Amino acid sequence: MKMKNKICLVTGAGRGIGRTITEHFIAEGAVVYAGDLASPEERENEQTHENIRVIQMNVTDKTSIQTAVKTVINEAGRIDVLINNAGITRDGLIQKISDEDWDAVVAINQTGVFQVTREVAPIMMEQGNGNIISLSSVVGIDGNIGQTNYAATKGAVVTMTKTWAKELPRKGAKIRANAIAPGFIRTPMTDKVPQKVLDLMESNTALGRLGEAEDIAKCAVFLASDESSFITGQVIRVDGGLKL
Repeated sequence: MKMKNKICLVTGAGRGIGRTITEHFIAEGAVVYAGDLASPEERENEQTHENIRVIQMNVTDKTSIQTAVKTVINEAGRIDVLINNAGITRDGLIQKISDEDWDAVVAINQTGVFQVTREVAPIMMEQGNGNIISLSSVVGIDGNIGQTNYAATKGAVVTMTKTWAKELPRKGAKIRANAIAPGFIRTPMTDKVPQKVLDLMESNTALGRLGEAEDIAKCAVFLASDESSFITGQVIRVDGGLKL
């Protein structure tokens, strides 16, 4: 098993990519604290394995973040891997993006990633090791029509990741930081996208299909495992050869 006994904290783990990452980590022997806005009582269907610990976590609320991290430390004593996955979209052309939509996307996709990492990083530094993996997007690299707010936040994830890769190991801690930039992936988010748009995405992907959540989860397993022990400060595109 590639991740035997690793203690992992995953944000936005209730559905989509976050849930699939959790399932793949468990299959590789990890213990996963699956954080999400919904309460454990609302997520009983997720508690399907003895190595899953379902916890409530709001990445826009510092108290919620601190409580969740303390729960992990009190129960497990350490955090080996942090997955910054929680994210939302509020798409629109720039003249149509409201202040509320801008603020909501920034609060979760950018500030949330910062706040969770700020809470976990000192723990990893004290441990002397750790692994931070954050979900960016090809949109954060290339931009995309109608996604100014989303692109800005996912671009910030890239630059924060590169900064942490340089900053956190300065005093000798073996901390790695990498980002995954998915292309167009089938998730509950894409269920709202018109079929003609999905068809266009497929036709502009070299491999001729949309990605699946497990494509991202497999990359996350690689980055979270010791197989990638000399990889840090990188952004790995998982986009099927997107041509847009």
